[in-house]
Amino acid sequence: MKIYDELIARGLIAQVTDEGEIRDLVDNGKATFYIGFDPTADSLHVGHFMALCLMKRLQMAGNRPIALLGGGTGMIGDPSGRTDMRQMMTKETIQHNIDCFKTQMSRFIDFGEGKAMMVNNGDWLLDLNYIELLREVGAHFSVNRMLTAECYKQRMERGLSFLEFNYMIMQAYDFYMLYQKYGCNMQFGGDDQWSNMLAGTELIRRKLGEDAYAMTITLLLNSEGKKMGKTQKGAVWLDPAKTSPFEFYQYWRNVSDADVLKCIRLLTFLPMEQIDEMKDWEGSQLNKAKEILAFELTKLVHGEEEAGKAEESAKALFAGGGDTSNMPTYELSEEDFRDDAIDILTILTKSGLVASRNEARRAVEQGGVSVNDEKCGDIKALFTKDAFSDGLLVRRGKKNYKKIVIK
Repeated sequence: MKIYDELIARGLIAQVTDEGEIRDLVDNGKATFYIGFDPTADSLHVGHFMALCLMKRLQMAGNRPIALLGGGTGMIGDPSGRTDMRQMMTKETIQHNIDCFKTQMSRFIDFGEGKAMMVNNGDWLLDLNYIELLREVGAHFSVNRMLTAECYKQRMERGLSFLEFNYMIMQAYDFYMLYQKYGCNMQFGGDDQWSNMLAGTELIRRKLGEDAYAMTITLLLNSEGKKMGKTQKGAVWLDPAKTSPFEFYQYWRNVSDADVLKCIRLLTFLPMEQIDEMKDWEGSQLNKAKEILAFELTKLVHGEEEAGKAEESAKALFAGGGDTSNMPTYELSEEDFRDDAIDILTILTKSGLVASRNEARRAVEQGGVSVNDEKCGDIKALFTKDAFSDGLLVRRGKKNYKKIVIK
């Protein structure tokens, strides 16, 4: 199966322009393509995962990725999918975030000579002359047409700043510059970027003529990647200091039955033949599929050794036996004990398993707390220092747990 057909089979492509040209470029390793990443935090998260995996797949097929870091657009903020204006960041914060992105991206993409590029759009956006921009770029945009874009329509009632209104123009100019400077002939992005990407294609056509437009191709990623970026507690980060390899593993181990095979198709590099064999799996087999998903993605982000440790810790937690040394751990200090003992409510609040003593009390009274796999229903339960010799496994609910030790 050629790479373009594989992208379709995996469910990665939602919309395209110029499909014939796309297929030819991608299948024959002739695409120089970019995906943009605005540095809004100091770590990538799983919402970026699909884009990173796609870049890796296409590079493996001989194509050349450009990771475009938004040192310029990050100063403005994309209104797409937002209900309010993004908090403004300083240049120093943006640069720090970019440096963090570079390190993490290198786990996915080979930035060796001639293989891939990492480019900062601040190199051309930050020095733009405003009058020149209005004349050379603004003249090619219709305000009426821009207002029909979904990313703007959703914000009109709540309020859309003039700053954010310029984001589409900035992103279009990015594609124009990448085309000019690096021969970039293709762009990828999530479905919330469709209007912005088409604007880039149109700008190249208007500035450089129909021949340039014929080689300017836009693909659209399926929206599932955006949905994967958030949990009830916030983002799941690729930085192990923010989301440990074990927690990362558990995030994927806990996906719903309905989503597991979809995630395996979209995000892993397992052969399609192997994935197709799983399509009729049910019951306990789906749990095996979740373990495969969690291991493969943890290996991709954190390496095989950390993936193995996370898998071993999960088995220790949920199946009995196995190594518990890599579980999320909280260290109590000597000062946390009174008369060589500590109560269950203090353990829960100190470890961060609950936000307050009142929440801890409710969790215990409602039967949602266990210690070393035994229910703890007594809010006055005490544990002496001896109980922590091998670590105390404290669980709140089905998915929140900590190994509690003494420093």
